[in-house]
Amino acid sequence: MRDLFNWRIQSLALTGLLTLSAWSQAAQPAPDALRIGYQKGSVSMVLAKSHQFLEKRYPDTQISWVEFPAGPQMLEALNVGSIDLGSTGDIPPIFAQAAGADLVYVGVEPAKPKAEVILVPKDSAIKTVADLKGHKVAFQKGSSSHNLLLRALQQAGLKFTDIQPVYLTPADARAAFQQNNVDAWAIWDPYYSAALLQGGVRVLKDGTSLKQTGSFYLAARPYAEKNGEFIQGVLDTFSQADALTQSHRQESITLLAKTMGLPEPVIASYLDHRPPTVIAPVNEATAVLQQQTADLFYENRLVPKKIDIRTRIWHPTSLQGAKS
Repeated sequence: MRDLFNWRIQSLALTGLLTLSAWSQAAQPAPDALRIGYQKGSVSMVLAKSHQFLEKRYPDTQISWVEFPAGPQMLEALNVGSIDLGSTGDIPPIFAQAAGADLVYVGVEPAKPKAEVILVPKDSAIKTVADLKGHKVAFQKGSSSHNLLLRALQQAGLKFTDIQPVYLTPADARAAFQQNNVDAWAIWDPYYSAALLQGGVRVLKDGTSLKQTGSFYLAARPYAEKNGEFIQGVLDTFSQADALTQSHRQESITLLAKTMGLPEPVIASYLDHRPPTVIAPVNEATAVLQQQTADLFYENRLVPKKIDIRTRIWHPTSLQGAKS
């Protein structure tokens, strides 16, 4: 059965790579190396890594993978030159740009609003977001959950200063939440699904009614400018890997569970929260929404200065004529 699955995946990969757009036919040579930063919940990246799609497509490029606990740590590594490409939520690049990092947005996945939530204990007296006033809320500072929380508070008529923020990594936040050292936890999948299936929690709010831009793919500007066509090929490969969660759902669940070290029901729940999507260049509508998010964080004194998102948006040369 496993051999059959491997054959099907290899056939799918070969078919996909042969039908890629003109980027794969370009004369620009692939670079000698690509260092990719990824997170445990980066489904498309984890699947691409597990199936060695990039290694097979670019046999002359040394592909290396570095796992990070969250986006802020990943972009710190990207800024100092430890990796070349990474994927994060919407907020880490805002913090990185405000800190002076010369990173560029090379692609975006549409928002998956059901894959990020604010959790409270099942028997908590907190019934609405407005009830968070005065309470301790754990989350990773500078992460997409930071944005989820800020926008949820704004929607409920509260200010960020109305709560007691507790800045913790996902693993530390989970421990604090389970030990009742905090009252709520803003977190993304698969941590969310793991907590949900463990029991004793309740979803206070997800991102369904909030403005979220999605997940971004970022690169160091010099690397992107030198390897534009290659980057587009890499992003195409990630999109194809993500599609496996629908076309080969159970096989993908089994593989992701093994790779992430999580039970299959957790992975199944996670995939239920995030339908597969295609990575695309950052368009004007996405840029406007991301700028609004950056302005919101500045207005709440969460970043030290105003930034201009458009100065960090990179467009592949082949799409310059179609750029809106």
